[in-house]
Amino acid sequence: MTRRHSRARTAVTIAAVCTVAVGAVITGTPAYSEGRAPRDVVQRELDGLVRDAGFPAALATYQDPRGRSRDYTAGVGDLETGARVPLDGQVRIGSNTKTFVAVTLLQLVDEGEVELDAPVETYLPGLVHGDGVDGTRITVRQVLQHTSGVPNYTAVIDPDFFATRHQYVEPHELLDLALTQPGTPPGTGWSYSNTNYVIAGLIVQKVTGRPLAEVVTDRVIEPLHLRDTYVPDRGEEELRGRHPLGYHATEPGGELRDITVLDPGWAWGAGDIVSTPSDLNAFFVALLDGELLPPALLAEMQTTVETAPELDGMRYGLALFSTPLSCGGVAWGHGGSIPGYETGGGVGPDGRSVTVAVTALPAATADPEGAWHRMTEAVDAVLCA
Repeated sequence: MTRRHSRARTAVTIAAVCTVAVGAVITGTPAYSEGRAPRDVVQRELDGLVRDAGFPAALATYQDPRGRSRDYTAGVGDLETGARVPLDGQVRIGSNTKTFVAVTLLQLVDEGEVELDAPVETYLPGLVHGDGVDGTRITVRQVLQHTSGVPNYTAVIDPDFFATRHQYVEPHELLDLALTQPGTPPGTGWSYSNTNYVIAGLIVQKVTGRPLAEVVTDRVIEPLHLRDTYVPDRGEEELRGRHPLGYHATEPGGELRDITVLDPGWAWGAGDIVSTPSDLNAFFVALLDGELLPPALLAEMQTTVETAPELDGMRYGLALFSTPLSCGGVAWGHGGSIPGYETGGGVGPDGRSVTVAVTALPAATADPEGAWHRMTEAVDAVLCA
């Protein structure tokens, strides 16, 4: 182990989350869809997420094909006091952050500052190198597409998140930690790695000469007037606006404990953004409507590769999942996981869209697989109602 890798391992003892979180894996006929208006389906699905899956709270924003939106809640926002869930409250959006970062980087591609098929070595010379990892052979496209072969830093961090929730970590430390593991040849297959979006964020910073948070804010968040969306400041732990508390358990079905306040620095460009269901929904609608990228680059985002068999036909582009719908066609979105919150959703082929958030990870519930499927089926039920 090199001195650099040893320093990173001791500096980073944080929990592994920022996992693949998605819009709608279809495992059966969606509940409540037949003969019911979409707005009724949304509420029934949220109620089911609380009642059947055991999430403390659920929030959603639904937008119909005409662009009319409505917000929904279920459950309680505070398990101790029983306080109501704030309508359209702020949540941590986890890996949905990746789509914000990818859009930012693709705007730089559009401006000629970055080449999509250039090696990352062009922008980060000498930085992305390790056992089986060679930045001269890994392209920017492969980084955004999770086909780079770069190992995932969250695979080797301390799973006790309660013990490390207040620890700040620098982005370069995350990359160093990832490189303590062997990589695989780039372009040989899809493997979800949060490290890819640390690399993407570092490229944005190197090319622009500005902090990633500032660039994402200036290029994506402010132009779309996402007033309740922000990238946390360095060391910022509390949520700024009205929010339900987020809960976590150290084992499935364990005691749910408040983990709302934490330092998301360990997630950085892979998953640190805070938003609301309505803002996140508006972001994906605007992206897919062509408001953020020219048609050619949006088409690049939607050019997909096969993922993993357990993802039931989902495919991945450049920070966008396509998810088969039970009623035909696909939904486009991403999804995100971070201790305390899970978010999913999608934009369907007829223009309707939904974003759903719950206030614990499926892994914290008594039936993690069932809770995860229950959430993804909820999205399908709404988009197919």
